[in-house]
Amino acid sequence: MKHFFRTLFFITLVFSCATIARAQNTSYPNMPIRLVIPFAPGGSTDILGRKLAVRLSVVLGQTVIVDNRAGAAGMIGCAEVARAKPDGYTLLLGTTGTHAINPFTMTQPSYDSVKDFTPVALIGTQPFSIAVHPSVPAQNLMELTALVKANPGKYSYASAGTGGIAHLTAELFKSLAGKLDITHIPYKGGGPALQDVLAGRVQIFSDSFSTTYPQHKSGSLRVLAMTAVSRSKSAQDIPTAIESGYPDLISATAGILLAPVATPKAVVDLLSKAVDKVMMNPAFLAELEAISVDPAINYGPEKTAQFIRAEMAKWSPVVKSTNTKME
Repeated sequence: MKHFFRTLFFITLVFSCATIARAQNTSYPNMPIRLVIPFAPGGSTDILGRKLAVRLSVVLGQTVIVDNRAGAAGMIGCAEVARAKPDGYTLLLGTTGTHAINPFTMTQPSYDSVKDFTPVALIGTQPFSIAVHPSVPAQNLMELTALVKANPGKYSYASAGTGGIAHLTAELFKSLAGKLDITHIPYKGGGPALQDVLAGRVQIFSDSFSTTYPQHKSGSLRVLAMTAVSRSKSAQDIPTAIESGYPDLISATAGILLAPVATPKAVVDLLSKAVDKVMMNPAFLAELEAISVDPAINYGPEKTAQFIRAEMAKWSPVVKSTNTKME
């Protein structure tokens, strides 16, 4: 009987060790990865996220599925990823808004942009813009300022949501132009906001340059200025806000790949290296240039964390000056 139990124990031990060995040798990723976009389809973050997902799928050898979780200036999607299992199979494409602005606008935070996430990589940055429906007679920011001052309360502007960088960019413009009387119409993402502006239901649009410029080229919108330091190489006809008489109207959003906190370092490092490979692909860089995204090369986890902290320091005083708060 003792011999039987010793034999049974030995067999059990062998099978246990084999199971552990198989688990340890299981390579990541071995199933599809979900990339949460915390905004509606059609906006600039969604466009960037879908392009990134396609390229990462090739490098990782697993499908990267885009999952839009829009609402509350990105807070709904971010909170979902913050609560997700930290195994590398749920990722987030955060932005300057979700991780450098929301922390200062949220009265009841649903996530901590620093403590609840592990930075993986910075993908790139893109400037914002102020655009109008073709029915608006203004041809530049100065003319828009004069038009609004002559017609207080008549005009409204659309953004991807209260507290987002598009909202704050427009509010910064209003403040710099002398506290313009323009009503803010918030949406659950840049896509729905764009549709209402194209339909003429809202006259002014604050969003990323990558979203507005294609509409500008087609004649559906008129971009009055972009909020970059210098003009885009692909859009030399669009002046900067600086050139338009507003030297302090500078803003850009970032595409930031993040994982839930406590995601294993080996997984984070593998994902970061995968992004590095994507960023070395000339075809992907051409895609970024086409949507006015300035690529971030060699931005690993630590450098990305530093970027987030710097953006928080930049936008905190802007949020305070506009007294923007979200429930």
